[in-house]
Amino acid sequence: MSLMERVEATIRRLRETLLQCQGTDGRWSFCFESGVMTDAYMILLMKLLEVRDERLTQGLVERILARQDKDGVWRVFEDEMEGNLSATVDAILALMYAGVWKKGNLVVKRVRKYVRHRRGLRHAGSLTKVVLSLLGHLPWDQHPKVPTEFMLLPLWFPVNLFDFVGFTRVHVVPILVAADRKYAAYLPERPDLSGWEGSKPDELPYILSDSPLNEWVNAAFSSFPDGAFGASSRREAALKWAEAFMLGRLEPDGTLYSYFTTTFLMVFALLALNYPKDHPVLVRAMQGLRAFAYPLAEGLHLQETTSTVWDTSLITHALLESGVKPDHPVIKRSLRYLLSRQQTKRSDWALKNPGVPAGGWGFSDINTLNPDMDDTSVCLRALTPAAFQLGGEYRSAWERGVTWMISMQNRDGGWAAFEKNTDKKWPRWLLPFHDSHTVWTDPSMADLTGRTLECVCRYTGLDHLHPVIRRASAWLAKHQRQDGSWFGRWGIAYVYGTWAALTGLAAAGWNLRHPTVRRGVRWLLAVQRSDGGWGESCRSDREGRYVPLAFSTPSQTAWALDALIAVHDRPIPEIKAGVRCLLDLLEKKDPRIFRYPTGAGLAGQFYIHYHSYGYIWPLLTLSHYRNKYGDIDE
Repeated sequence: MSLMERVEATIRRLRETLLQCQGTDGRWSFCFESGVMTDAYMILLMKLLEVRDERLTQGLVERILARQDKDGVWRVFEDEMEGNLSATVDAILALMYAGVWKKGNLVVKRVRKYVRHRRGLRHAGSLTKVVLSLLGHLPWDQHPKVPTEFMLLPLWFPVNLFDFVGFTRVHVVPILVAADRKYAAYLPERPDLSGWEGSKPDELPYILSDSPLNEWVNAAFSSFPDGAFGASSRREAALKWAEAFMLGRLEPDGTLYSYFTTTFLMVFALLALNYPKDHPVLVRAMQGLRAFAYPLAEGLHLQETTSTVWDTSLITHALLESGVKPDHPVIKRSLRYLLSRQQTKRSDWALKNPGVPAGGWGFSDINTLNPDMDDTSVCLRALTPAAFQLGGEYRSAWERGVTWMISMQNRDGGWAAFEKNTDKKWPRWLLPFHDSHTVWTDPSMADLTGRTLECVCRYTGLDHLHPVIRRASAWLAKHQRQDGSWFGRWGIAYVYGTWAALTGLAAAGWNLRHPTVRRGVRWLLAVQRSDGGWGESCRSDREGRYVPLAFSTPSQTAWALDALIAVHDRPIPEIKAGVRCLLDLLEKKDPRIFRYPTGAGLAGQFYIHYHSYGYIWPLLTLSHYRNKYGDIDE
């Protein structure tokens, strides 16, 4: 069988698999799988709210136990050398609260030794330490201090809450409420964690009360007249504002901004504000979170959110590229679903992009408030054939989406994930949460800019000389790394960013004659593995440099190939070698290579194994290979 025949057979197989697993309402529902953090926190949350669900608890416990490595610790990716301190603390905490293990258990002793070796609980990640304080295991005064009144600073002030990106704001606000009240819940089965600090404890973390931020907050409020907050003090006014902020951003399913972790924190914050445990807001929130549970072979996983819109739009686009016609019943059903998820109300994104009607799409099934560039651009790719062939509501939805997407271009020419011009530097200067520096703001990134540029060039009809396209192309050229690669924020990592940048530039008319493109191609070929594929470690994301993986992965191999296909008129030997490797990976179906996380969330702490990626990216890339080179003799 020739290489092209193998490609065609694999396209048919992938296509048929996806056609058969569509939901009746047009969606595809694959697992958005991360580490054990959300599983652990759900166990704690059910205990906090006295929710009895033995099936869910047991399923979560089973998965946490299944994810423990042979050396007794937990990791967030396979090649994380010393294990992950935060994941290990999260896991053992939940298992002890669930009554699975007691303090004297040999496994607990082993984990305690590991935690002490890693310098103790206070060296875990910021969110883990917040949870330890919420449960009374770590004093609140050992956290960097952010004044509660910070939330009241107006938008025009040089430092304010809305300098953070939206998904960070909805984490920060409930934490500030709980910290202000020094709230701690003492739950049944509470383990004794005394002695879990390192044998040589460091000094306490830097306390923000000595930071200029406090001075700036006080200076800002000194200009307000007496009585500006009515009968309330500034602090009481801030807490009332925070309560309204959280309640005003609840999704229809009761979750806060459609995320597990934000909803988890909101529950504690509302309890700190004296909400009873059976309050309808809390009951509704728990109902929403329980719907995030996804059955796996190793137990139940509580997803951080669902990836339904993302998966459905990508699969629809991939099927269309593979040759499925726009009038196919599966495509028509998926487009109906996507139309129903287009966002119609202006939300926080409009604060820095006023005057533009809503029209974007979000990531999850129940997201109505937080549209993003990636989902919007992929939904537009999926809608384009119907918009121009069928018109009507497809065309009007497409036009609203295109208008919104283009309007979100940053002043520097790039695109960010969620919001426009949200990249102030002060959070990185003033906030000593060093593990969170990548999530404070929402700067232009190569992956978002490249993918959005590709969509604008190929699907909107704008001329390549249009200022939107020229500015985005210039941004990518300016932000190429010296070695020829680009960093990708939401995928792993340099392979992902380089793929997005090169496909975007190719769509904008840049070819191999351009030195920027040549450098990018040279880098991809330099990191190609001996088996013809590509594999990059999550360590790249954490260490800020390319780190190879010990094996090739289907999604990363597909990304690199797609970039090379985009800029080569004929299939060079390295492309053919990559295609053979990708075909072999799909045939062998080694679980190890398919479950390695290639999605990024929070550097060093949160990575995603998209269960859909083993279908989507190979199908898309192989279709591009066939469509471009099918008439070329091999």
